[in-house]
Amino acid sequence: MSNASIRKHTVVIVGAGTGGTTVAAQLRRQEPGLDIAVIDPSSHHDYQPAWTLVGGGAYKAEDTRRSLHDCLPDGVRHIAQRVTALLPDERLVELADGSRVGYDYLVVAAGIQINWNAIEGLADALGKNGVTSNYRYDLAPYTWELVRQFQGGTAIFTQPAGAVKCPGAPQKALYLAADHFRRRGVKADSLQFRSAGATVFGVPFYAQALDKVMASYGAQPHYGQNLVQVRGAEKIAVFESVVDGEKVREEVHYDLLHVVPPQSAPDFIRSSPLADANGWLEVDKNTLRHTRYPNVFGLGDCTSTPNSKTAAAIKSQAPVLTLNLLSVLRGAGNVESYDGYAACPLTTSRGKVLLAEFTYGGTITPSFPFDPRIPRRFYWWLKRSFMPWFYWNILLKGRGLPVTHRTRSFPAGVPSVQP
Repeated sequence: MSNASIRKHTVVIVGAGTGGTTVAAQLRRQEPGLDIAVIDPSSHHDYQPAWTLVGGGAYKAEDTRRSLHDCLPDGVRHIAQRVTALLPDERLVELADGSRVGYDYLVVAAGIQINWNAIEGLADALGKNGVTSNYRYDLAPYTWELVRQFQGGTAIFTQPAGAVKCPGAPQKALYLAADHFRRRGVKADSLQFRSAGATVFGVPFYAQALDKVMASYGAQPHYGQNLVQVRGAEKIAVFESVVDGEKVREEVHYDLLHVVPPQSAPDFIRSSPLADANGWLEVDKNTLRHTRYPNVFGLGDCTSTPNSKTAAAIKSQAPVLTLNLLSVLRGAGNVESYDGYAACPLTTSRGKVLLAEFTYGGTITPSFPFDPRIPRRFYWWLKRSFMPWFYWNILLKGRGLPVTHRTRSFPAGVPSVQP
């Protein structure tokens, strides 16, 4: 293919999810004439943080989806193609139709890849046989259907090893289901949280409170348990663990199975020169600039930054990336630093949320002067009503609000927790 046939843009953004759309909007606000193209095969944009609420009967799936055309800022070119390769040495992005797009600066915001086929039998079992996942638009309503129809038996909620999109989401599904069971007077014979990890939450400050939430519902946590197979017709889930250095498999009957599959960076990142040893886009954790290709930036779930992969992280990452990219474009260096902020609004019941906010190293940085370990109705309002409005009308439009997180201290003892 000749260079003459390659269309080039000053900034090319890979991905039109939360990160890509927000950065496009912020760049256009600060440099209205900037030549920007966004590459994404989708025609719609989803507010994925609400899918947990859909699975809990507190939100409608159709209200989480809007036309991508309505979300992208005016003047930005949308290339509706799937990316197949990143060629940073040539400053090119290769697309599924064989064409290539050139750039001066590249922003990779490709999100995370959900590997449904990594668990044997899962793909065929989903959407029937009591198997569901809130990680898919079309399956979150089925979660709510299963929860409403549950009359007792065994309900299992899983979490895989490694990084996942919103690491609190697996237990949110459990809490909303358990709360509904309690309200209806339905008692599960066994309510299980089976995680390949070692604890309920990665930040000990919040984990201690969430252990209490789990116990209040009579849920049984099983750690070091990795789901490896689903036999839907038999309603059998197979878990693998390591006992005395040996891999052991356990077959467990279920009546309701909510699965969170293993996740990774997209294949086109993993196979590119931009990836680190684990396949993630290798960027400096503070500047969000690539460590080896200075004209490449990245944010969101696809990057190597050691923060929790949540939509809330984009709120802090996007302004840093935008200002640093514009500074470099204007001939200066990096000017802003990302502190690792992430937030996870854990729906402990239908009506209360534990709002976990933290930065790198597990530093506790709430936006409000309340003990964040205590589930509150105010946080439910934030999660259910304010945050969707903020997302569509403020964040994706490249705007901000004067509410910021900061380090705060709280008593060492775990407070009384009422989900």
